[in-house]
Amino acid sequence: MTACFPAAEEEAADGRISVAMMQPPRSGLTPLSDDAFKLSRWSTAETLVVLDEAGDPQPGLATDWTQVDATTWTFTVREGVTFHDGTELTADTAAHALSFAAQAAPKPRILDGVELEVGAEGDTLTVTTADEDPLVPQRLSSPQLSILAESAYDGDAVDPVGTGSGPFEIVEVNGTTSARLDRFDDYWGEPAQAAGIDVSFVPDGTARAAALRTGEADVVESVPTSQAALLEEDTLTEVPMPRTNTLYLNTEQGPFTDHGTRAAVRDAIDAQALVDGVYEGRADVAEGLLGPAIPWAAERPERTDPVEAADPDGTPITLATFTDRAELPEVATVLEQQLEDAGFEVEQVVREYANIEEDALAGEFDAFILSRATVLDSGDPAAYMTSDFSCDGSFNIAQLCDEDVDAALEEAESAPTGEERRAAILAAEAAILDTDAALPMLHERVLQGDATHVVGSAKDPRERLLITPQTHLDR
Repeated sequence: MTACFPAAEEEAADGRISVAMMQPPRSGLTPLSDDAFKLSRWSTAETLVVLDEAGDPQPGLATDWTQVDATTWTFTVREGVTFHDGTELTADTAAHALSFAAQAAPKPRILDGVELEVGAEGDTLTVTTADEDPLVPQRLSSPQLSILAESAYDGDAVDPVGTGSGPFEIVEVNGTTSARLDRFDDYWGEPAQAAGIDVSFVPDGTARAAALRTGEADVVESVPTSQAALLEEDTLTEVPMPRTNTLYLNTEQGPFTDHGTRAAVRDAIDAQALVDGVYEGRADVAEGLLGPAIPWAAERPERTDPVEAADPDGTPITLATFTDRAELPEVATVLEQQLEDAGFEVEQVVREYANIEEDALAGEFDAFILSRATVLDSGDPAAYMTSDFSCDGSFNIAQLCDEDVDAALEEAESAPTGEERRAAILAAEAAILDTDAALPMLHERVLQGDATHVVGSAKDPRERLLITPQTHLDR
């Protein structure tokens, strides 16, 4: 652990915050991938729009916006913003960043199914979509659409080191081991109180908990429930998350092309046993893909006439998951027993996420356990559902392609914000659940660890914020 957190005492005395992150960078910290959420949690890269606690859009690097017509929006770009490389934010700079994201291959997940063009004139940015999209402001709040200085973009690569605009500047990245950020004194907003952030990537949950217990880390992501009893209660915060532990079944090849066999898995799962045995009661049994962190999800319609389960009769299946979330290998072990009791023969495959994601997306496994954030990108579940369950979804682990599901998702994506959109999202959820391609098991509550001398770290259900300008050490 000492090797993971060098010179901790010296850095603490200097007002630097030591952070233990769960997952190392997957794509060199490019904002076009899920690494974008690390950048936002470190307050180093910013977006035109931010979301408030209710999920409504608020000014960020844009001060206001207007919907001109069904497919056109204009955004006024904030004046007086300096990037870490010393250049100034302009509407042209913002247009360059968004155009790069829109033309990337693959696109950022937030732009799944979205075609947009971006232009600039003066301090005004214009965003035009091919189809009507009521969620344009919310989409632009996604960390995957962070606005970086033009120097960040080189060929197909995006480098956030020294090119963001937030209160902290990335000054060093050591592969998948660590990163260092310093306070950026020319920040346009409230200056950071901490001198900097020292990040270590610690995939092992027990090691992260030990880092908090021994004082090697000030802030720790995702403390495993199994470690909670070993820590002081006042160092833990339980945060209900819009995150669902779901079993994805491969509908394209293998035994789960048969709906009756998928239904057999559905009937075999005892989610309460997972909540009680693995999560020690710190989770909620899933009623659907969307959990209690989204209050209106409770209005979902009753499910009717589920497909009857077939007899597994010794069907062999591969069940895969990853080690980065400490509970998931335990879930796999319990689930293996439940499935074997139901008549399946189960072979487990467990690796670090970085070494298993590609195979999962390619459909190499019959079943895959995933802890999935359901409003991670736009603050709206429709984007997650389209990404995971549409025929063209970029994160379609279930390899699902269903006409009814695609039609329901299209309606949800196009519905205006408010009650009509929420009802359409719940209808899309019902269509997905009817396929039994994704079997939601439980909704997680994440434990965040903060040393008692940490003040002002964010407890964010959307996992966008962690260290903010207000975060500091009070010893």
